[in-house]
Amino acid sequence: MNAPTLLTWSEKDTPRSALWRSDQVLPKTVVLADDTMTADTAYRLACAGTGLLWRSDFQNARQMLQALTRRIDKPKKVRAKKQDPNAPVIPGAVFHTHRQAQAQRTRILSQVLIELNGDYGIDLRRAPDAKAACVQAFGPADGQASVVSLRSLQGVIGAFEWRKNGVEVPAMGEALRIYPHYGVFSPVRGEYVELVANAPMPEAFQAHPVAFDIGVGTGVLTAVLARRGATHVVGTDMSERALACALDNLQRLGLQNQVVLQQTHLFPDGQASVVVCNPPWLPARPTTLLEQAVYDEGSQMLKGFLSGLPAQLCTGGEGWLILSDLAEHLGLRTREALLGWIADAGLEVLGRMDVKPVHAKAQDASDPLHAARSAEVTSLWRLGVAG
Repeated sequence: MNAPTLLTWSEKDTPRSALWRSDQVLPKTVVLADDTMTADTAYRLACAGTGLLWRSDFQNARQMLQALTRRIDKPKKVRAKKQDPNAPVIPGAVFHTHRQAQAQRTRILSQVLIELNGDYGIDLRRAPDAKAACVQAFGPADGQASVVSLRSLQGVIGAFEWRKNGVEVPAMGEALRIYPHYGVFSPVRGEYVELVANAPMPEAFQAHPVAFDIGVGTGVLTAVLARRGATHVVGTDMSERALACALDNLQRLGLQNQVVLQQTHLFPDGQASVVVCNPPWLPARPTTLLEQAVYDEGSQMLKGFLSGLPAQLCTGGEGWLILSDLAEHLGLRTREALLGWIADAGLEVLGRMDVKPVHAKAQDASDPLHAARSAEVTSLWRLGVAG
C-alpha cells in the first residue's frame, strides 16, 4: 500500500501534520484563515495554490467559499481578438477550454480546508456533525487527525444523503431505487437504464441466461439484467468502492444470489450471451474520483471492451455498448473512428437503439457546451461477432 499523504503546516510556532483526505493536489503551502481574512485576500492566496486552513466559525467558511465562487464566476473583460474567417476550426477547442476553466475553478475552491479530529469531529463553531458521513466515505475513524477541503466535505455530506434516500430509477414498469456510495457515480441520467431494460434479448439468452456487466458502478444495470431473467450475472469493476456499492444495492433488491462481483480489469473468465458495458463517454483525463465515470483518456476502456468482446460471447451472444455521441459533437471522436474500432475487433453492428437524453444542461443556453449537449443522443449498440 502507498504511504498516506500528510499535509504539514505551522501553528503557534509548532509544526503540525495531518492525513490529507482529498483527490485534489496537495496545496503548495498552508496558512491559517479565519473571519478576519478578506475574500479578496483569500482569493489571491487560493489562486496561488495556498491552502486556507479554517480556524473560526464553520458557517463563515461556507460563506468564504461562496465569495470565492462569485469571484471566479465574475465576468472578465477580455479584449476581443480579430478573428480570421479562413482560420481552421480546431476540433474540441471549446471543450478543452471549458475543461481547463473547470479544473482551475475546482483547484481554487478546494483551497478552503477543514481539519477533522481522530473521530471525524470538527472543532469549529456551528460545525455540522459529519461523523457518520465521514465513516461512510473514508471508513472507520482511526484516531488520526486529517484535513479535507470544505468542498470535498460538502460532497461527503451530500453523498451521505444520496445513500440514505436513494435515487429512483424507473425501469421495467416499476421503480428501481439505487443507493449510491461516496465516490461512485449516481445513475441520475436514467435513459441508459431504460435502453438496457428494453433491448431485445438475443436468442442465445434462452439457452444460456448468463450476463456480464463490465464496469458495474452502483450495480443498477446488473440489477436490470437479473430482473430480466439472467440466472447468473457477473459484475466487474476495478474500484473497491463501486463493488461495495453494487453489493449493497443488490442485497437491498434481493438479487445477490444471482450475481457474482469481481475486482478485475474489464472481463471475467467465461462467456455470456449478453455482455453490457457503459464506459466513460468522453475521451479526456479525469481529475477527480467521480470524473473517472465520465472521462476515459484515449478511450482506453472503450477500445479494451471492443477488442476483448468477441472472446467473451457465446455463440449467438451480443455485446451491448452504451455510449453517448456527445464526444462526436464536441469533436473529440468521430463516428468513423468508433465504427472502425468495432470492425477491427471482428464485430458487426446488429442493431442500435437511440434515446434523446433529458437533463438540465441540455436546456441551459448559457452552458459553453450547450450546442453539443442539445444535440446529444445516447445509444445502445447491439454488437455480434462478425460473420
